[in-house]
Amino acid sequence: MSFVREPRRRQQPFLLLQSSTAQSGLGTIRQLLGDASVNTVLICLLHSSLLSVELPRVQTHDLLDNVPGYNDNYVDSRQLIQAAVENAASGPLDFIIDSVDTLASDIGSVAETYKFLYELMSLIRTRSSPSRLVLHLSSESSLLPLLSQPAFSPPLTLVIAHPPALLIHLSAEFLTPPPPLSPEAKFWGIFLPVSERVEESERLIFGPGGEGTGDDEFVIEVIVRDDGDGLRRRGVNRTLKGWSLARGPCPLAEMDSLKSLWSRNIAEPTVVDPTLNVSFNLNLTASQQKSRAQVPLPYAHEGSRLHITCSIHCSPIIRKTCRACRNFL
Repeated sequence: MSFVREPRRRQQPFLLLQSSTAQSGLGTIRQLLGDASVNTVLICLLHSSLLSVELPRVQTHDLLDNVPGYNDNYVDSRQLIQAAVENAASGPLDFIIDSVDTLASDIGSVAETYKFLYELMSLIRTRSSPSRLVLHLSSESSLLPLLSQPAFSPPLTLVIAHPPALLIHLSAEFLTPPPPLSPEAKFWGIFLPVSERVEESERLIFGPGGEGTGDDEFVIEVIVRDDGDGLRRRGVNRTLKGWSLARGPCPLAEMDSLKSLWSRNIAEPTVVDPTLNVSFNLNLTASQQKSRAQVPLPYAHEGSRLHITCSIHCSPIIRKTCRACRNFL
C-alpha cells in the first residue's frame, strides 16, 4: 500500500488516521514504525503500547505523564512538539502524533489546537526534504472535519478503520458484499451511510453476538485527495483494503475474517417449469388441437372496416305516423 511502503511525501505530505470505538486503527501506526525507511519521530500522548518496541530509525517522545494539573513539571506540549520538529535530523521525515484528541484536551481549545497543527503542517512543508505529518484521532473528534478540509492541506490521505463485521453485515442484510462481488456504485451507496452510523457499528461489535474489537485484522477505507494545482482539477480516490497484524496491508479476499464472503457460492435462482411433476396430462390430443383451431379468435376483425346495414320495419298501420318512416317516404 503506497501510503506505508512507497509514500509520496512530496505529493502527499499529510496522512490522517481515523479510529473509532468499534475499531482501532493503531495497527497502521505500528506498521509505519516497523517499516520506517526514513527518520521517524513519534509523539506519544496516549497509547503507551507504541513505546514497547525500539526501532533504529524511530525517535520517540514520551509525553504520557506530561498532563496539565497533574504534573508539577508540566511543559506545554506545543513547545515540546515544535522543538522535536525543529531538531529532527535532516532528510525525509515522518512526524507522528498518536492522539490529536489528547493534545486538544491538554491545550483546552479546539481553535488553538487547530492553529498549532496548521503551523506544524507549515513547518513540515518548509523542510528541504519531502516530509510528512501523520495525525491519529477518533471518528467523534471535533477536529476531524477541520483537518480534513482543503484549507488545512489540499492534498490528503485519510485512512479510516472499520471492523470486518461491518462488511459481513452488509452482505447478509443488504445482499451487497464488497467489490468485485458487487458493483462498486451499489456497494459505496450502501456502505458509506451505514459506516457513518457509529451506533450501528458499535452494536455489531459489542451487542448480542458481537465478537468485540481487535487489532489482528480490520478493514481500512483509504481516501486520497490530490493537490489539484495548475490546470489539473482536484480529484478524490476511494478504495477499500484489508489490514492484517501479521501481513500488514492485504486484499480483502486474504483476510481470515472475510473468507466466508468469497467462499460462499451464490447460485443463480432457477425457474422451475410448473407443468412438471403433475398427476395429469396437460398435452392436447390431435382432435382437441383440431377443435381448438376451429374456434374463432376474438378481435379477428380488428382493424378492418365492417359494412353494417340497418333497416326499420314498421307495420302499415303505424307507418304513416312513424317519424323515421316518413323520412323514407
